[in-house]
Amino acid sequence: MISAALTDMLAKWLDHQRALSGAADNTLKAYQADVMGFLAFMTHHHGGGLGLEPIAAISTRDMRSWMAHERGRGVGARSLARSLSAVKSFYRWLSEREDFEPTAVLSTRSPKFQKKLPRPLAEDAAAAMIDTVELQARASWIAARDGAVITLLYGCGLRISEALSLTGADVPLPPVLRIKGKGDKERIVPVIDVTREAVDAYVAQCPYPLEPLAPLFRAVRGGPLAPRAIQKVMAQTRMQLGLPATATPHAMRHSFATHLLSAGGDLRTIQELLGHASLSTTQAYTAVDSARLMEVYDKAHPKA
Repeated sequence: MISAALTDMLAKWLDHQRALSGAADNTLKAYQADVMGFLAFMTHHHGGGLGLEPIAAISTRDMRSWMAHERGRGVGARSLARSLSAVKSFYRWLSEREDFEPTAVLSTRSPKFQKKLPRPLAEDAAAAMIDTVELQARASWIAARDGAVITLLYGCGLRISEALSLTGADVPLPPVLRIKGKGDKERIVPVIDVTREAVDAYVAQCPYPLEPLAPLFRAVRGGPLAPRAIQKVMAQTRMQLGLPATATPHAMRHSFATHLLSAGGDLRTIQELLGHASLSTTQAYTAVDSARLMEVYDKAHPKA
């Protein structure tokens, strides 16, 4: 059993993460699940209750046992690395407050894994997705709605949750949008004419009143549009176009970033437009661009 004192310290650490880094609710839930899973294993591993004193005595061997247990139940390297990162962060914070030596935990090596590169669409495929998605709907206003959402994802680099968080107060779209992203971080995103026109076309046909505080994008019966509806219509469209399963709503955001970079966009600017906290996250698009360049080189070079 995990002691009340240790459970209380975990709650305080999560509050600290929320206040210090502005971590989103979903991120905090993942942190909590990762650390609670670790503590539950240690409780069983040591055959008794787990409190502040036993947690301070965890050894390198204990850490190896936990990682072997996780891999044994099918946890992948990427997921285990994320869990270990959360455990280390909690342990570092706890050791500073309880004054114990955290080396055994903090020195544990993270499992190696190959980072996945973003999977953008080619420029013509992104354009075809926007043009074709409107053909899937029976009602013209729904066709305009789906086209407007996907144009926002590609034209402004929004996450699907960000696009669907827009309200009636946001139309007509201004030259720049203030978007509140992960961790409630706010960023400024320019709105190009084609995006504004797509949203205007939807607004002109929407059968529901678009009050300032109500969702801009509506479901068939007038409620808030769910991400699943856009995921579904994109799945239908990609099958029609013969595109891979990676052609998802988030791929339109990846495409926005990759195509800007290909056109000479600055990494720092793209980082700000996407709302990435770290430049290293944005640099993944450099690898994508380089990979595409080498692919073209291999096909086109006369000696290839």
